[in-house]
Amino acid sequence: MRRLLPHPLLTPVLTLIWLLLVNSLEAGQIVLGLFLGWVLPVLTLQFWPEQVRIYKPMLLMRFLGIFLLDIVLANFTVARLILGRPERLQPVFVNVPLDVKSDLAISFLANVISLTPGTVSSRVSPDHRYLLVHALNETDTEALVATIKSRYEAPLKEIFEPC
Repeated sequence: MRRLLPHPLLTPVLTLIWLLLVNSLEAGQIVLGLFLGWVLPVLTLQFWPEQVRIYKPMLLMRFLGIFLLDIVLANFTVARLILGRPERLQPVFVNVPLDVKSDLAISFLANVISLTPGTVSSRVSPDHRYLLVHALNETDTEALVATIKSRYEAPLKEIFEPC
Protein backbone atom coordinates (compact mmCIF):
# COMPACT_ATOMS: atom_id res chain seq x y z
CA MET A 1 0.00 0.00 0.00
CA ARG A 2 2.88 2.38 0.82
CA ARG A 3 4.17 2.09 -2.77
CA LEU A 4 0.79 2.92 -4.28
CA LEU A 5 -0.05 5.75 -1.88
CA PRO A 6 3.16 6.71 -0.05
CA HIS A 7 1.81 9.85 1.61
CA PRO A 8 -1.98 9.65 1.94
CA LEU A 9 -2.32 13.09 3.52
CA LEU A 10 -0.14 14.77 0.90
CA THR A 11 -2.31 13.65 -2.03
CA PRO A 12 -5.41 15.70 -1.07
CA VAL A 13 -3.22 18.65 -0.05
CA LEU A 14 -1.49 18.69 -3.44
CA THR A 15 -4.84 18.29 -5.17
CA LEU A 16 -6.23 21.27 -3.26
CA ILE A 17 -3.15 23.35 -4.07
CA TRP A 18 -3.54 22.47 -7.76
CA LEU A 19 -7.20 23.50 -7.74
CA LEU A 20 -6.33 26.78 -6.04
CA LEU A 21 -3.59 27.46 -8.59
CA VAL A 22 -5.83 26.85 -11.59
CA ASN A 23 -8.80 28.50 -9.86
CA SER A 24 -11.20 25.92 -11.24
CA LEU A 25 -13.41 23.08 -10.04
CA GLU A 26 -13.94 21.53 -13.47
CA ALA A 27 -13.93 17.73 -13.53
CA GLY A 28 -10.79 17.62 -15.70
CA GLN A 29 -8.88 19.85 -13.28
CA ILE A 30 -9.99 17.74 -10.31
CA VAL A 31 -8.82 14.57 -12.05
CA LEU A 32 -5.52 16.21 -13.02
CA GLY A 33 -5.09 17.47 -9.44
CA LEU A 34 -5.71 13.98 -8.05
CA PHE A 35 -3.26 12.52 -10.53
CA LEU A 36 -0.56 15.05 -9.63
CA GLY A 37 -1.31 14.55 -5.93
CA TRP A 38 -0.72 10.83 -6.40
CA VAL A 39 2.20 10.79 -8.86
CA LEU A 40 4.40 13.45 -7.21
CA PRO A 41 4.71 11.57 -3.90
CA VAL A 42 5.30 8.31 -5.79
CA LEU A 43 8.08 9.86 -7.90
CA THR A 44 9.74 11.55 -4.91
CA LEU A 45 9.46 8.62 -2.50
CA GLN A 46 13.20 7.92 -2.63
CA PHE A 47 13.97 11.44 -1.38
CA TRP A 48 11.87 11.12 1.79
CA PRO A 49 14.21 9.85 4.52
CA GLU A 50 11.50 8.64 6.87
CA GLN A 51 7.76 8.22 7.04
CA VAL A 52 6.12 11.23 8.63
CA ARG A 53 4.17 10.20 11.72
CA ILE A 54 1.92 12.66 13.49
CA TYR A 55 1.18 11.35 16.96
CA LYS A 56 -1.17 14.17 18.03
CA PRO A 57 -2.95 15.75 15.04
CA MET A 58 -5.20 17.99 17.15
CA LEU A 59 -2.16 19.41 18.92
CA LEU A 60 -0.66 20.08 15.47
CA MET A 61 -3.74 22.13 14.54
CA ARG A 62 -3.51 24.09 17.79
CA PHE A 63 0.22 24.58 17.27
CA LEU A 64 -0.33 25.94 13.74
CA GLY A 65 -2.88 28.43 15.08
CA ILE A 66 -0.45 29.65 17.73
CA PHE A 67 2.32 29.83 15.14
CA LEU A 68 0.19 31.92 12.74
CA LEU A 69 -0.75 34.28 15.57
CA ASP A 70 2.93 34.61 16.51
CA ILE A 71 3.80 35.51 12.92
CA VAL A 72 1.22 38.31 12.86
CA LEU A 73 2.28 39.70 16.24
CA ALA A 74 5.99 39.44 15.43
CA ASN A 75 5.44 41.38 12.19
CA PHE A 76 4.06 44.30 14.17
CA THR A 77 6.89 44.08 16.69
CA VAL A 78 9.59 44.03 14.00
CA ALA A 79 7.94 46.90 12.12
CA ARG A 80 7.86 48.95 15.34
CA LEU A 81 11.52 48.18 16.03
CA ILE A 82 12.70 49.03 12.51
CA LEU A 83 10.58 52.16 12.11
CA GLY A 84 11.45 53.33 15.61
CA ARG A 85 15.10 53.63 16.54
CA PRO A 86 17.01 50.84 14.80
CA GLU A 87 20.27 51.94 16.40
CA ARG A 88 18.90 50.71 19.72
CA LEU A 89 18.49 47.15 18.47
CA GLN A 90 20.40 44.50 20.41
CA PRO A 91 20.88 41.54 18.09
CA VAL A 92 22.13 38.34 19.65
CA PHE A 93 23.01 34.75 18.81
CA VAL A 94 21.92 32.10 21.28
CA ASN A 95 22.33 28.32 21.44
CA VAL A 96 19.04 26.59 22.13
CA PRO A 97 19.53 23.10 23.61
CA LEU A 98 17.35 20.59 21.78
CA ASP A 99 15.15 17.97 23.41
CA VAL A 100 13.66 16.83 20.09
CA LYS A 101 15.62 14.03 18.44
CA SER A 102 14.07 13.34 15.05
CA ASP A 103 15.38 15.17 12.01
CA LEU A 104 11.82 16.07 11.05
CA ALA A 105 11.07 17.72 14.39
CA ILE A 106 14.39 19.61 14.35
CA SER A 107 13.76 20.78 10.80
CA PHE A 108 10.21 21.85 11.64
CA LEU A 109 11.45 23.78 14.70
CA ALA A 110 14.18 25.51 12.70
CA ASN A 111 11.67 26.52 10.03
CA VAL A 112 9.13 27.78 12.56
CA ILE A 113 11.80 29.95 14.17
CA SER A 114 12.97 31.30 10.79
CA LEU A 115 9.42 32.03 9.60
CA THR A 116 8.67 34.07 12.71
CA PRO A 117 9.86 37.62 12.06
CA GLY A 118 12.72 38.76 14.28
CA THR A 119 14.34 35.35 14.66
CA VAL A 120 16.34 33.12 12.34
CA SER A 121 17.68 29.65 12.97
CA SER A 122 21.27 29.64 11.74
CA ARG A 123 22.54 26.11 12.14
CA VAL A 124 22.15 22.83 13.97
CA SER A 125 25.17 21.54 15.84
CA PRO A 126 26.78 18.45 14.28
CA ASP A 127 25.56 16.28 17.18
CA HIS A 128 21.99 17.71 16.86
CA ARG A 129 22.01 18.87 20.47
CA TYR A 130 21.86 22.64 19.86
CA LEU A 131 20.21 25.04 17.44
CA LEU A 132 21.92 28.39 16.89
CA VAL A 133 19.29 31.12 16.72
CA HIS A 134 19.73 34.80 15.85
CA ALA A 135 17.31 37.28 17.40
CA LEU A 136 16.93 40.80 16.04
CA ASN A 137 16.45 42.42 19.42
CA GLU A 138 16.84 40.54 22.68
CA THR A 139 18.22 41.46 26.08
CA ASP A 140 17.17 38.35 27.99
CA THR A 141 18.59 35.32 26.17
CA GLU A 142 17.38 32.91 28.85
CA ALA A 143 13.81 34.09 28.32
CA LEU A 144 14.21 33.66 24.55
CA VAL A 145 15.43 30.08 25.00
CA ALA A 146 12.61 29.32 27.46
CA THR A 147 10.01 30.73 25.06
CA ILE A 148 11.31 28.73 22.10
CA LYS A 149 11.42 25.54 24.14
CA SER A 150 7.97 25.90 25.70
CA ARG A 151 6.05 27.54 22.85
CA TYR A 152 7.50 25.61 19.91
CA GLU A 153 9.77 22.71 20.83
CA ALA A 154 7.63 21.03 23.50
CA PRO A 155 4.51 20.77 21.28
CA LEU A 156 6.61 19.60 18.31
CA LYS A 157 8.12 16.87 20.47
CA GLU A 158 4.61 15.64 21.34
CA ILE A 159 3.42 15.92 17.73
CA PHE A 160 6.30 14.19 15.94
CA GLU A 161 7.93 11.91 18.50
CA PRO A 162 6.45 8.98 20.41
CA CYS A 163 6.14 9.45 24.15
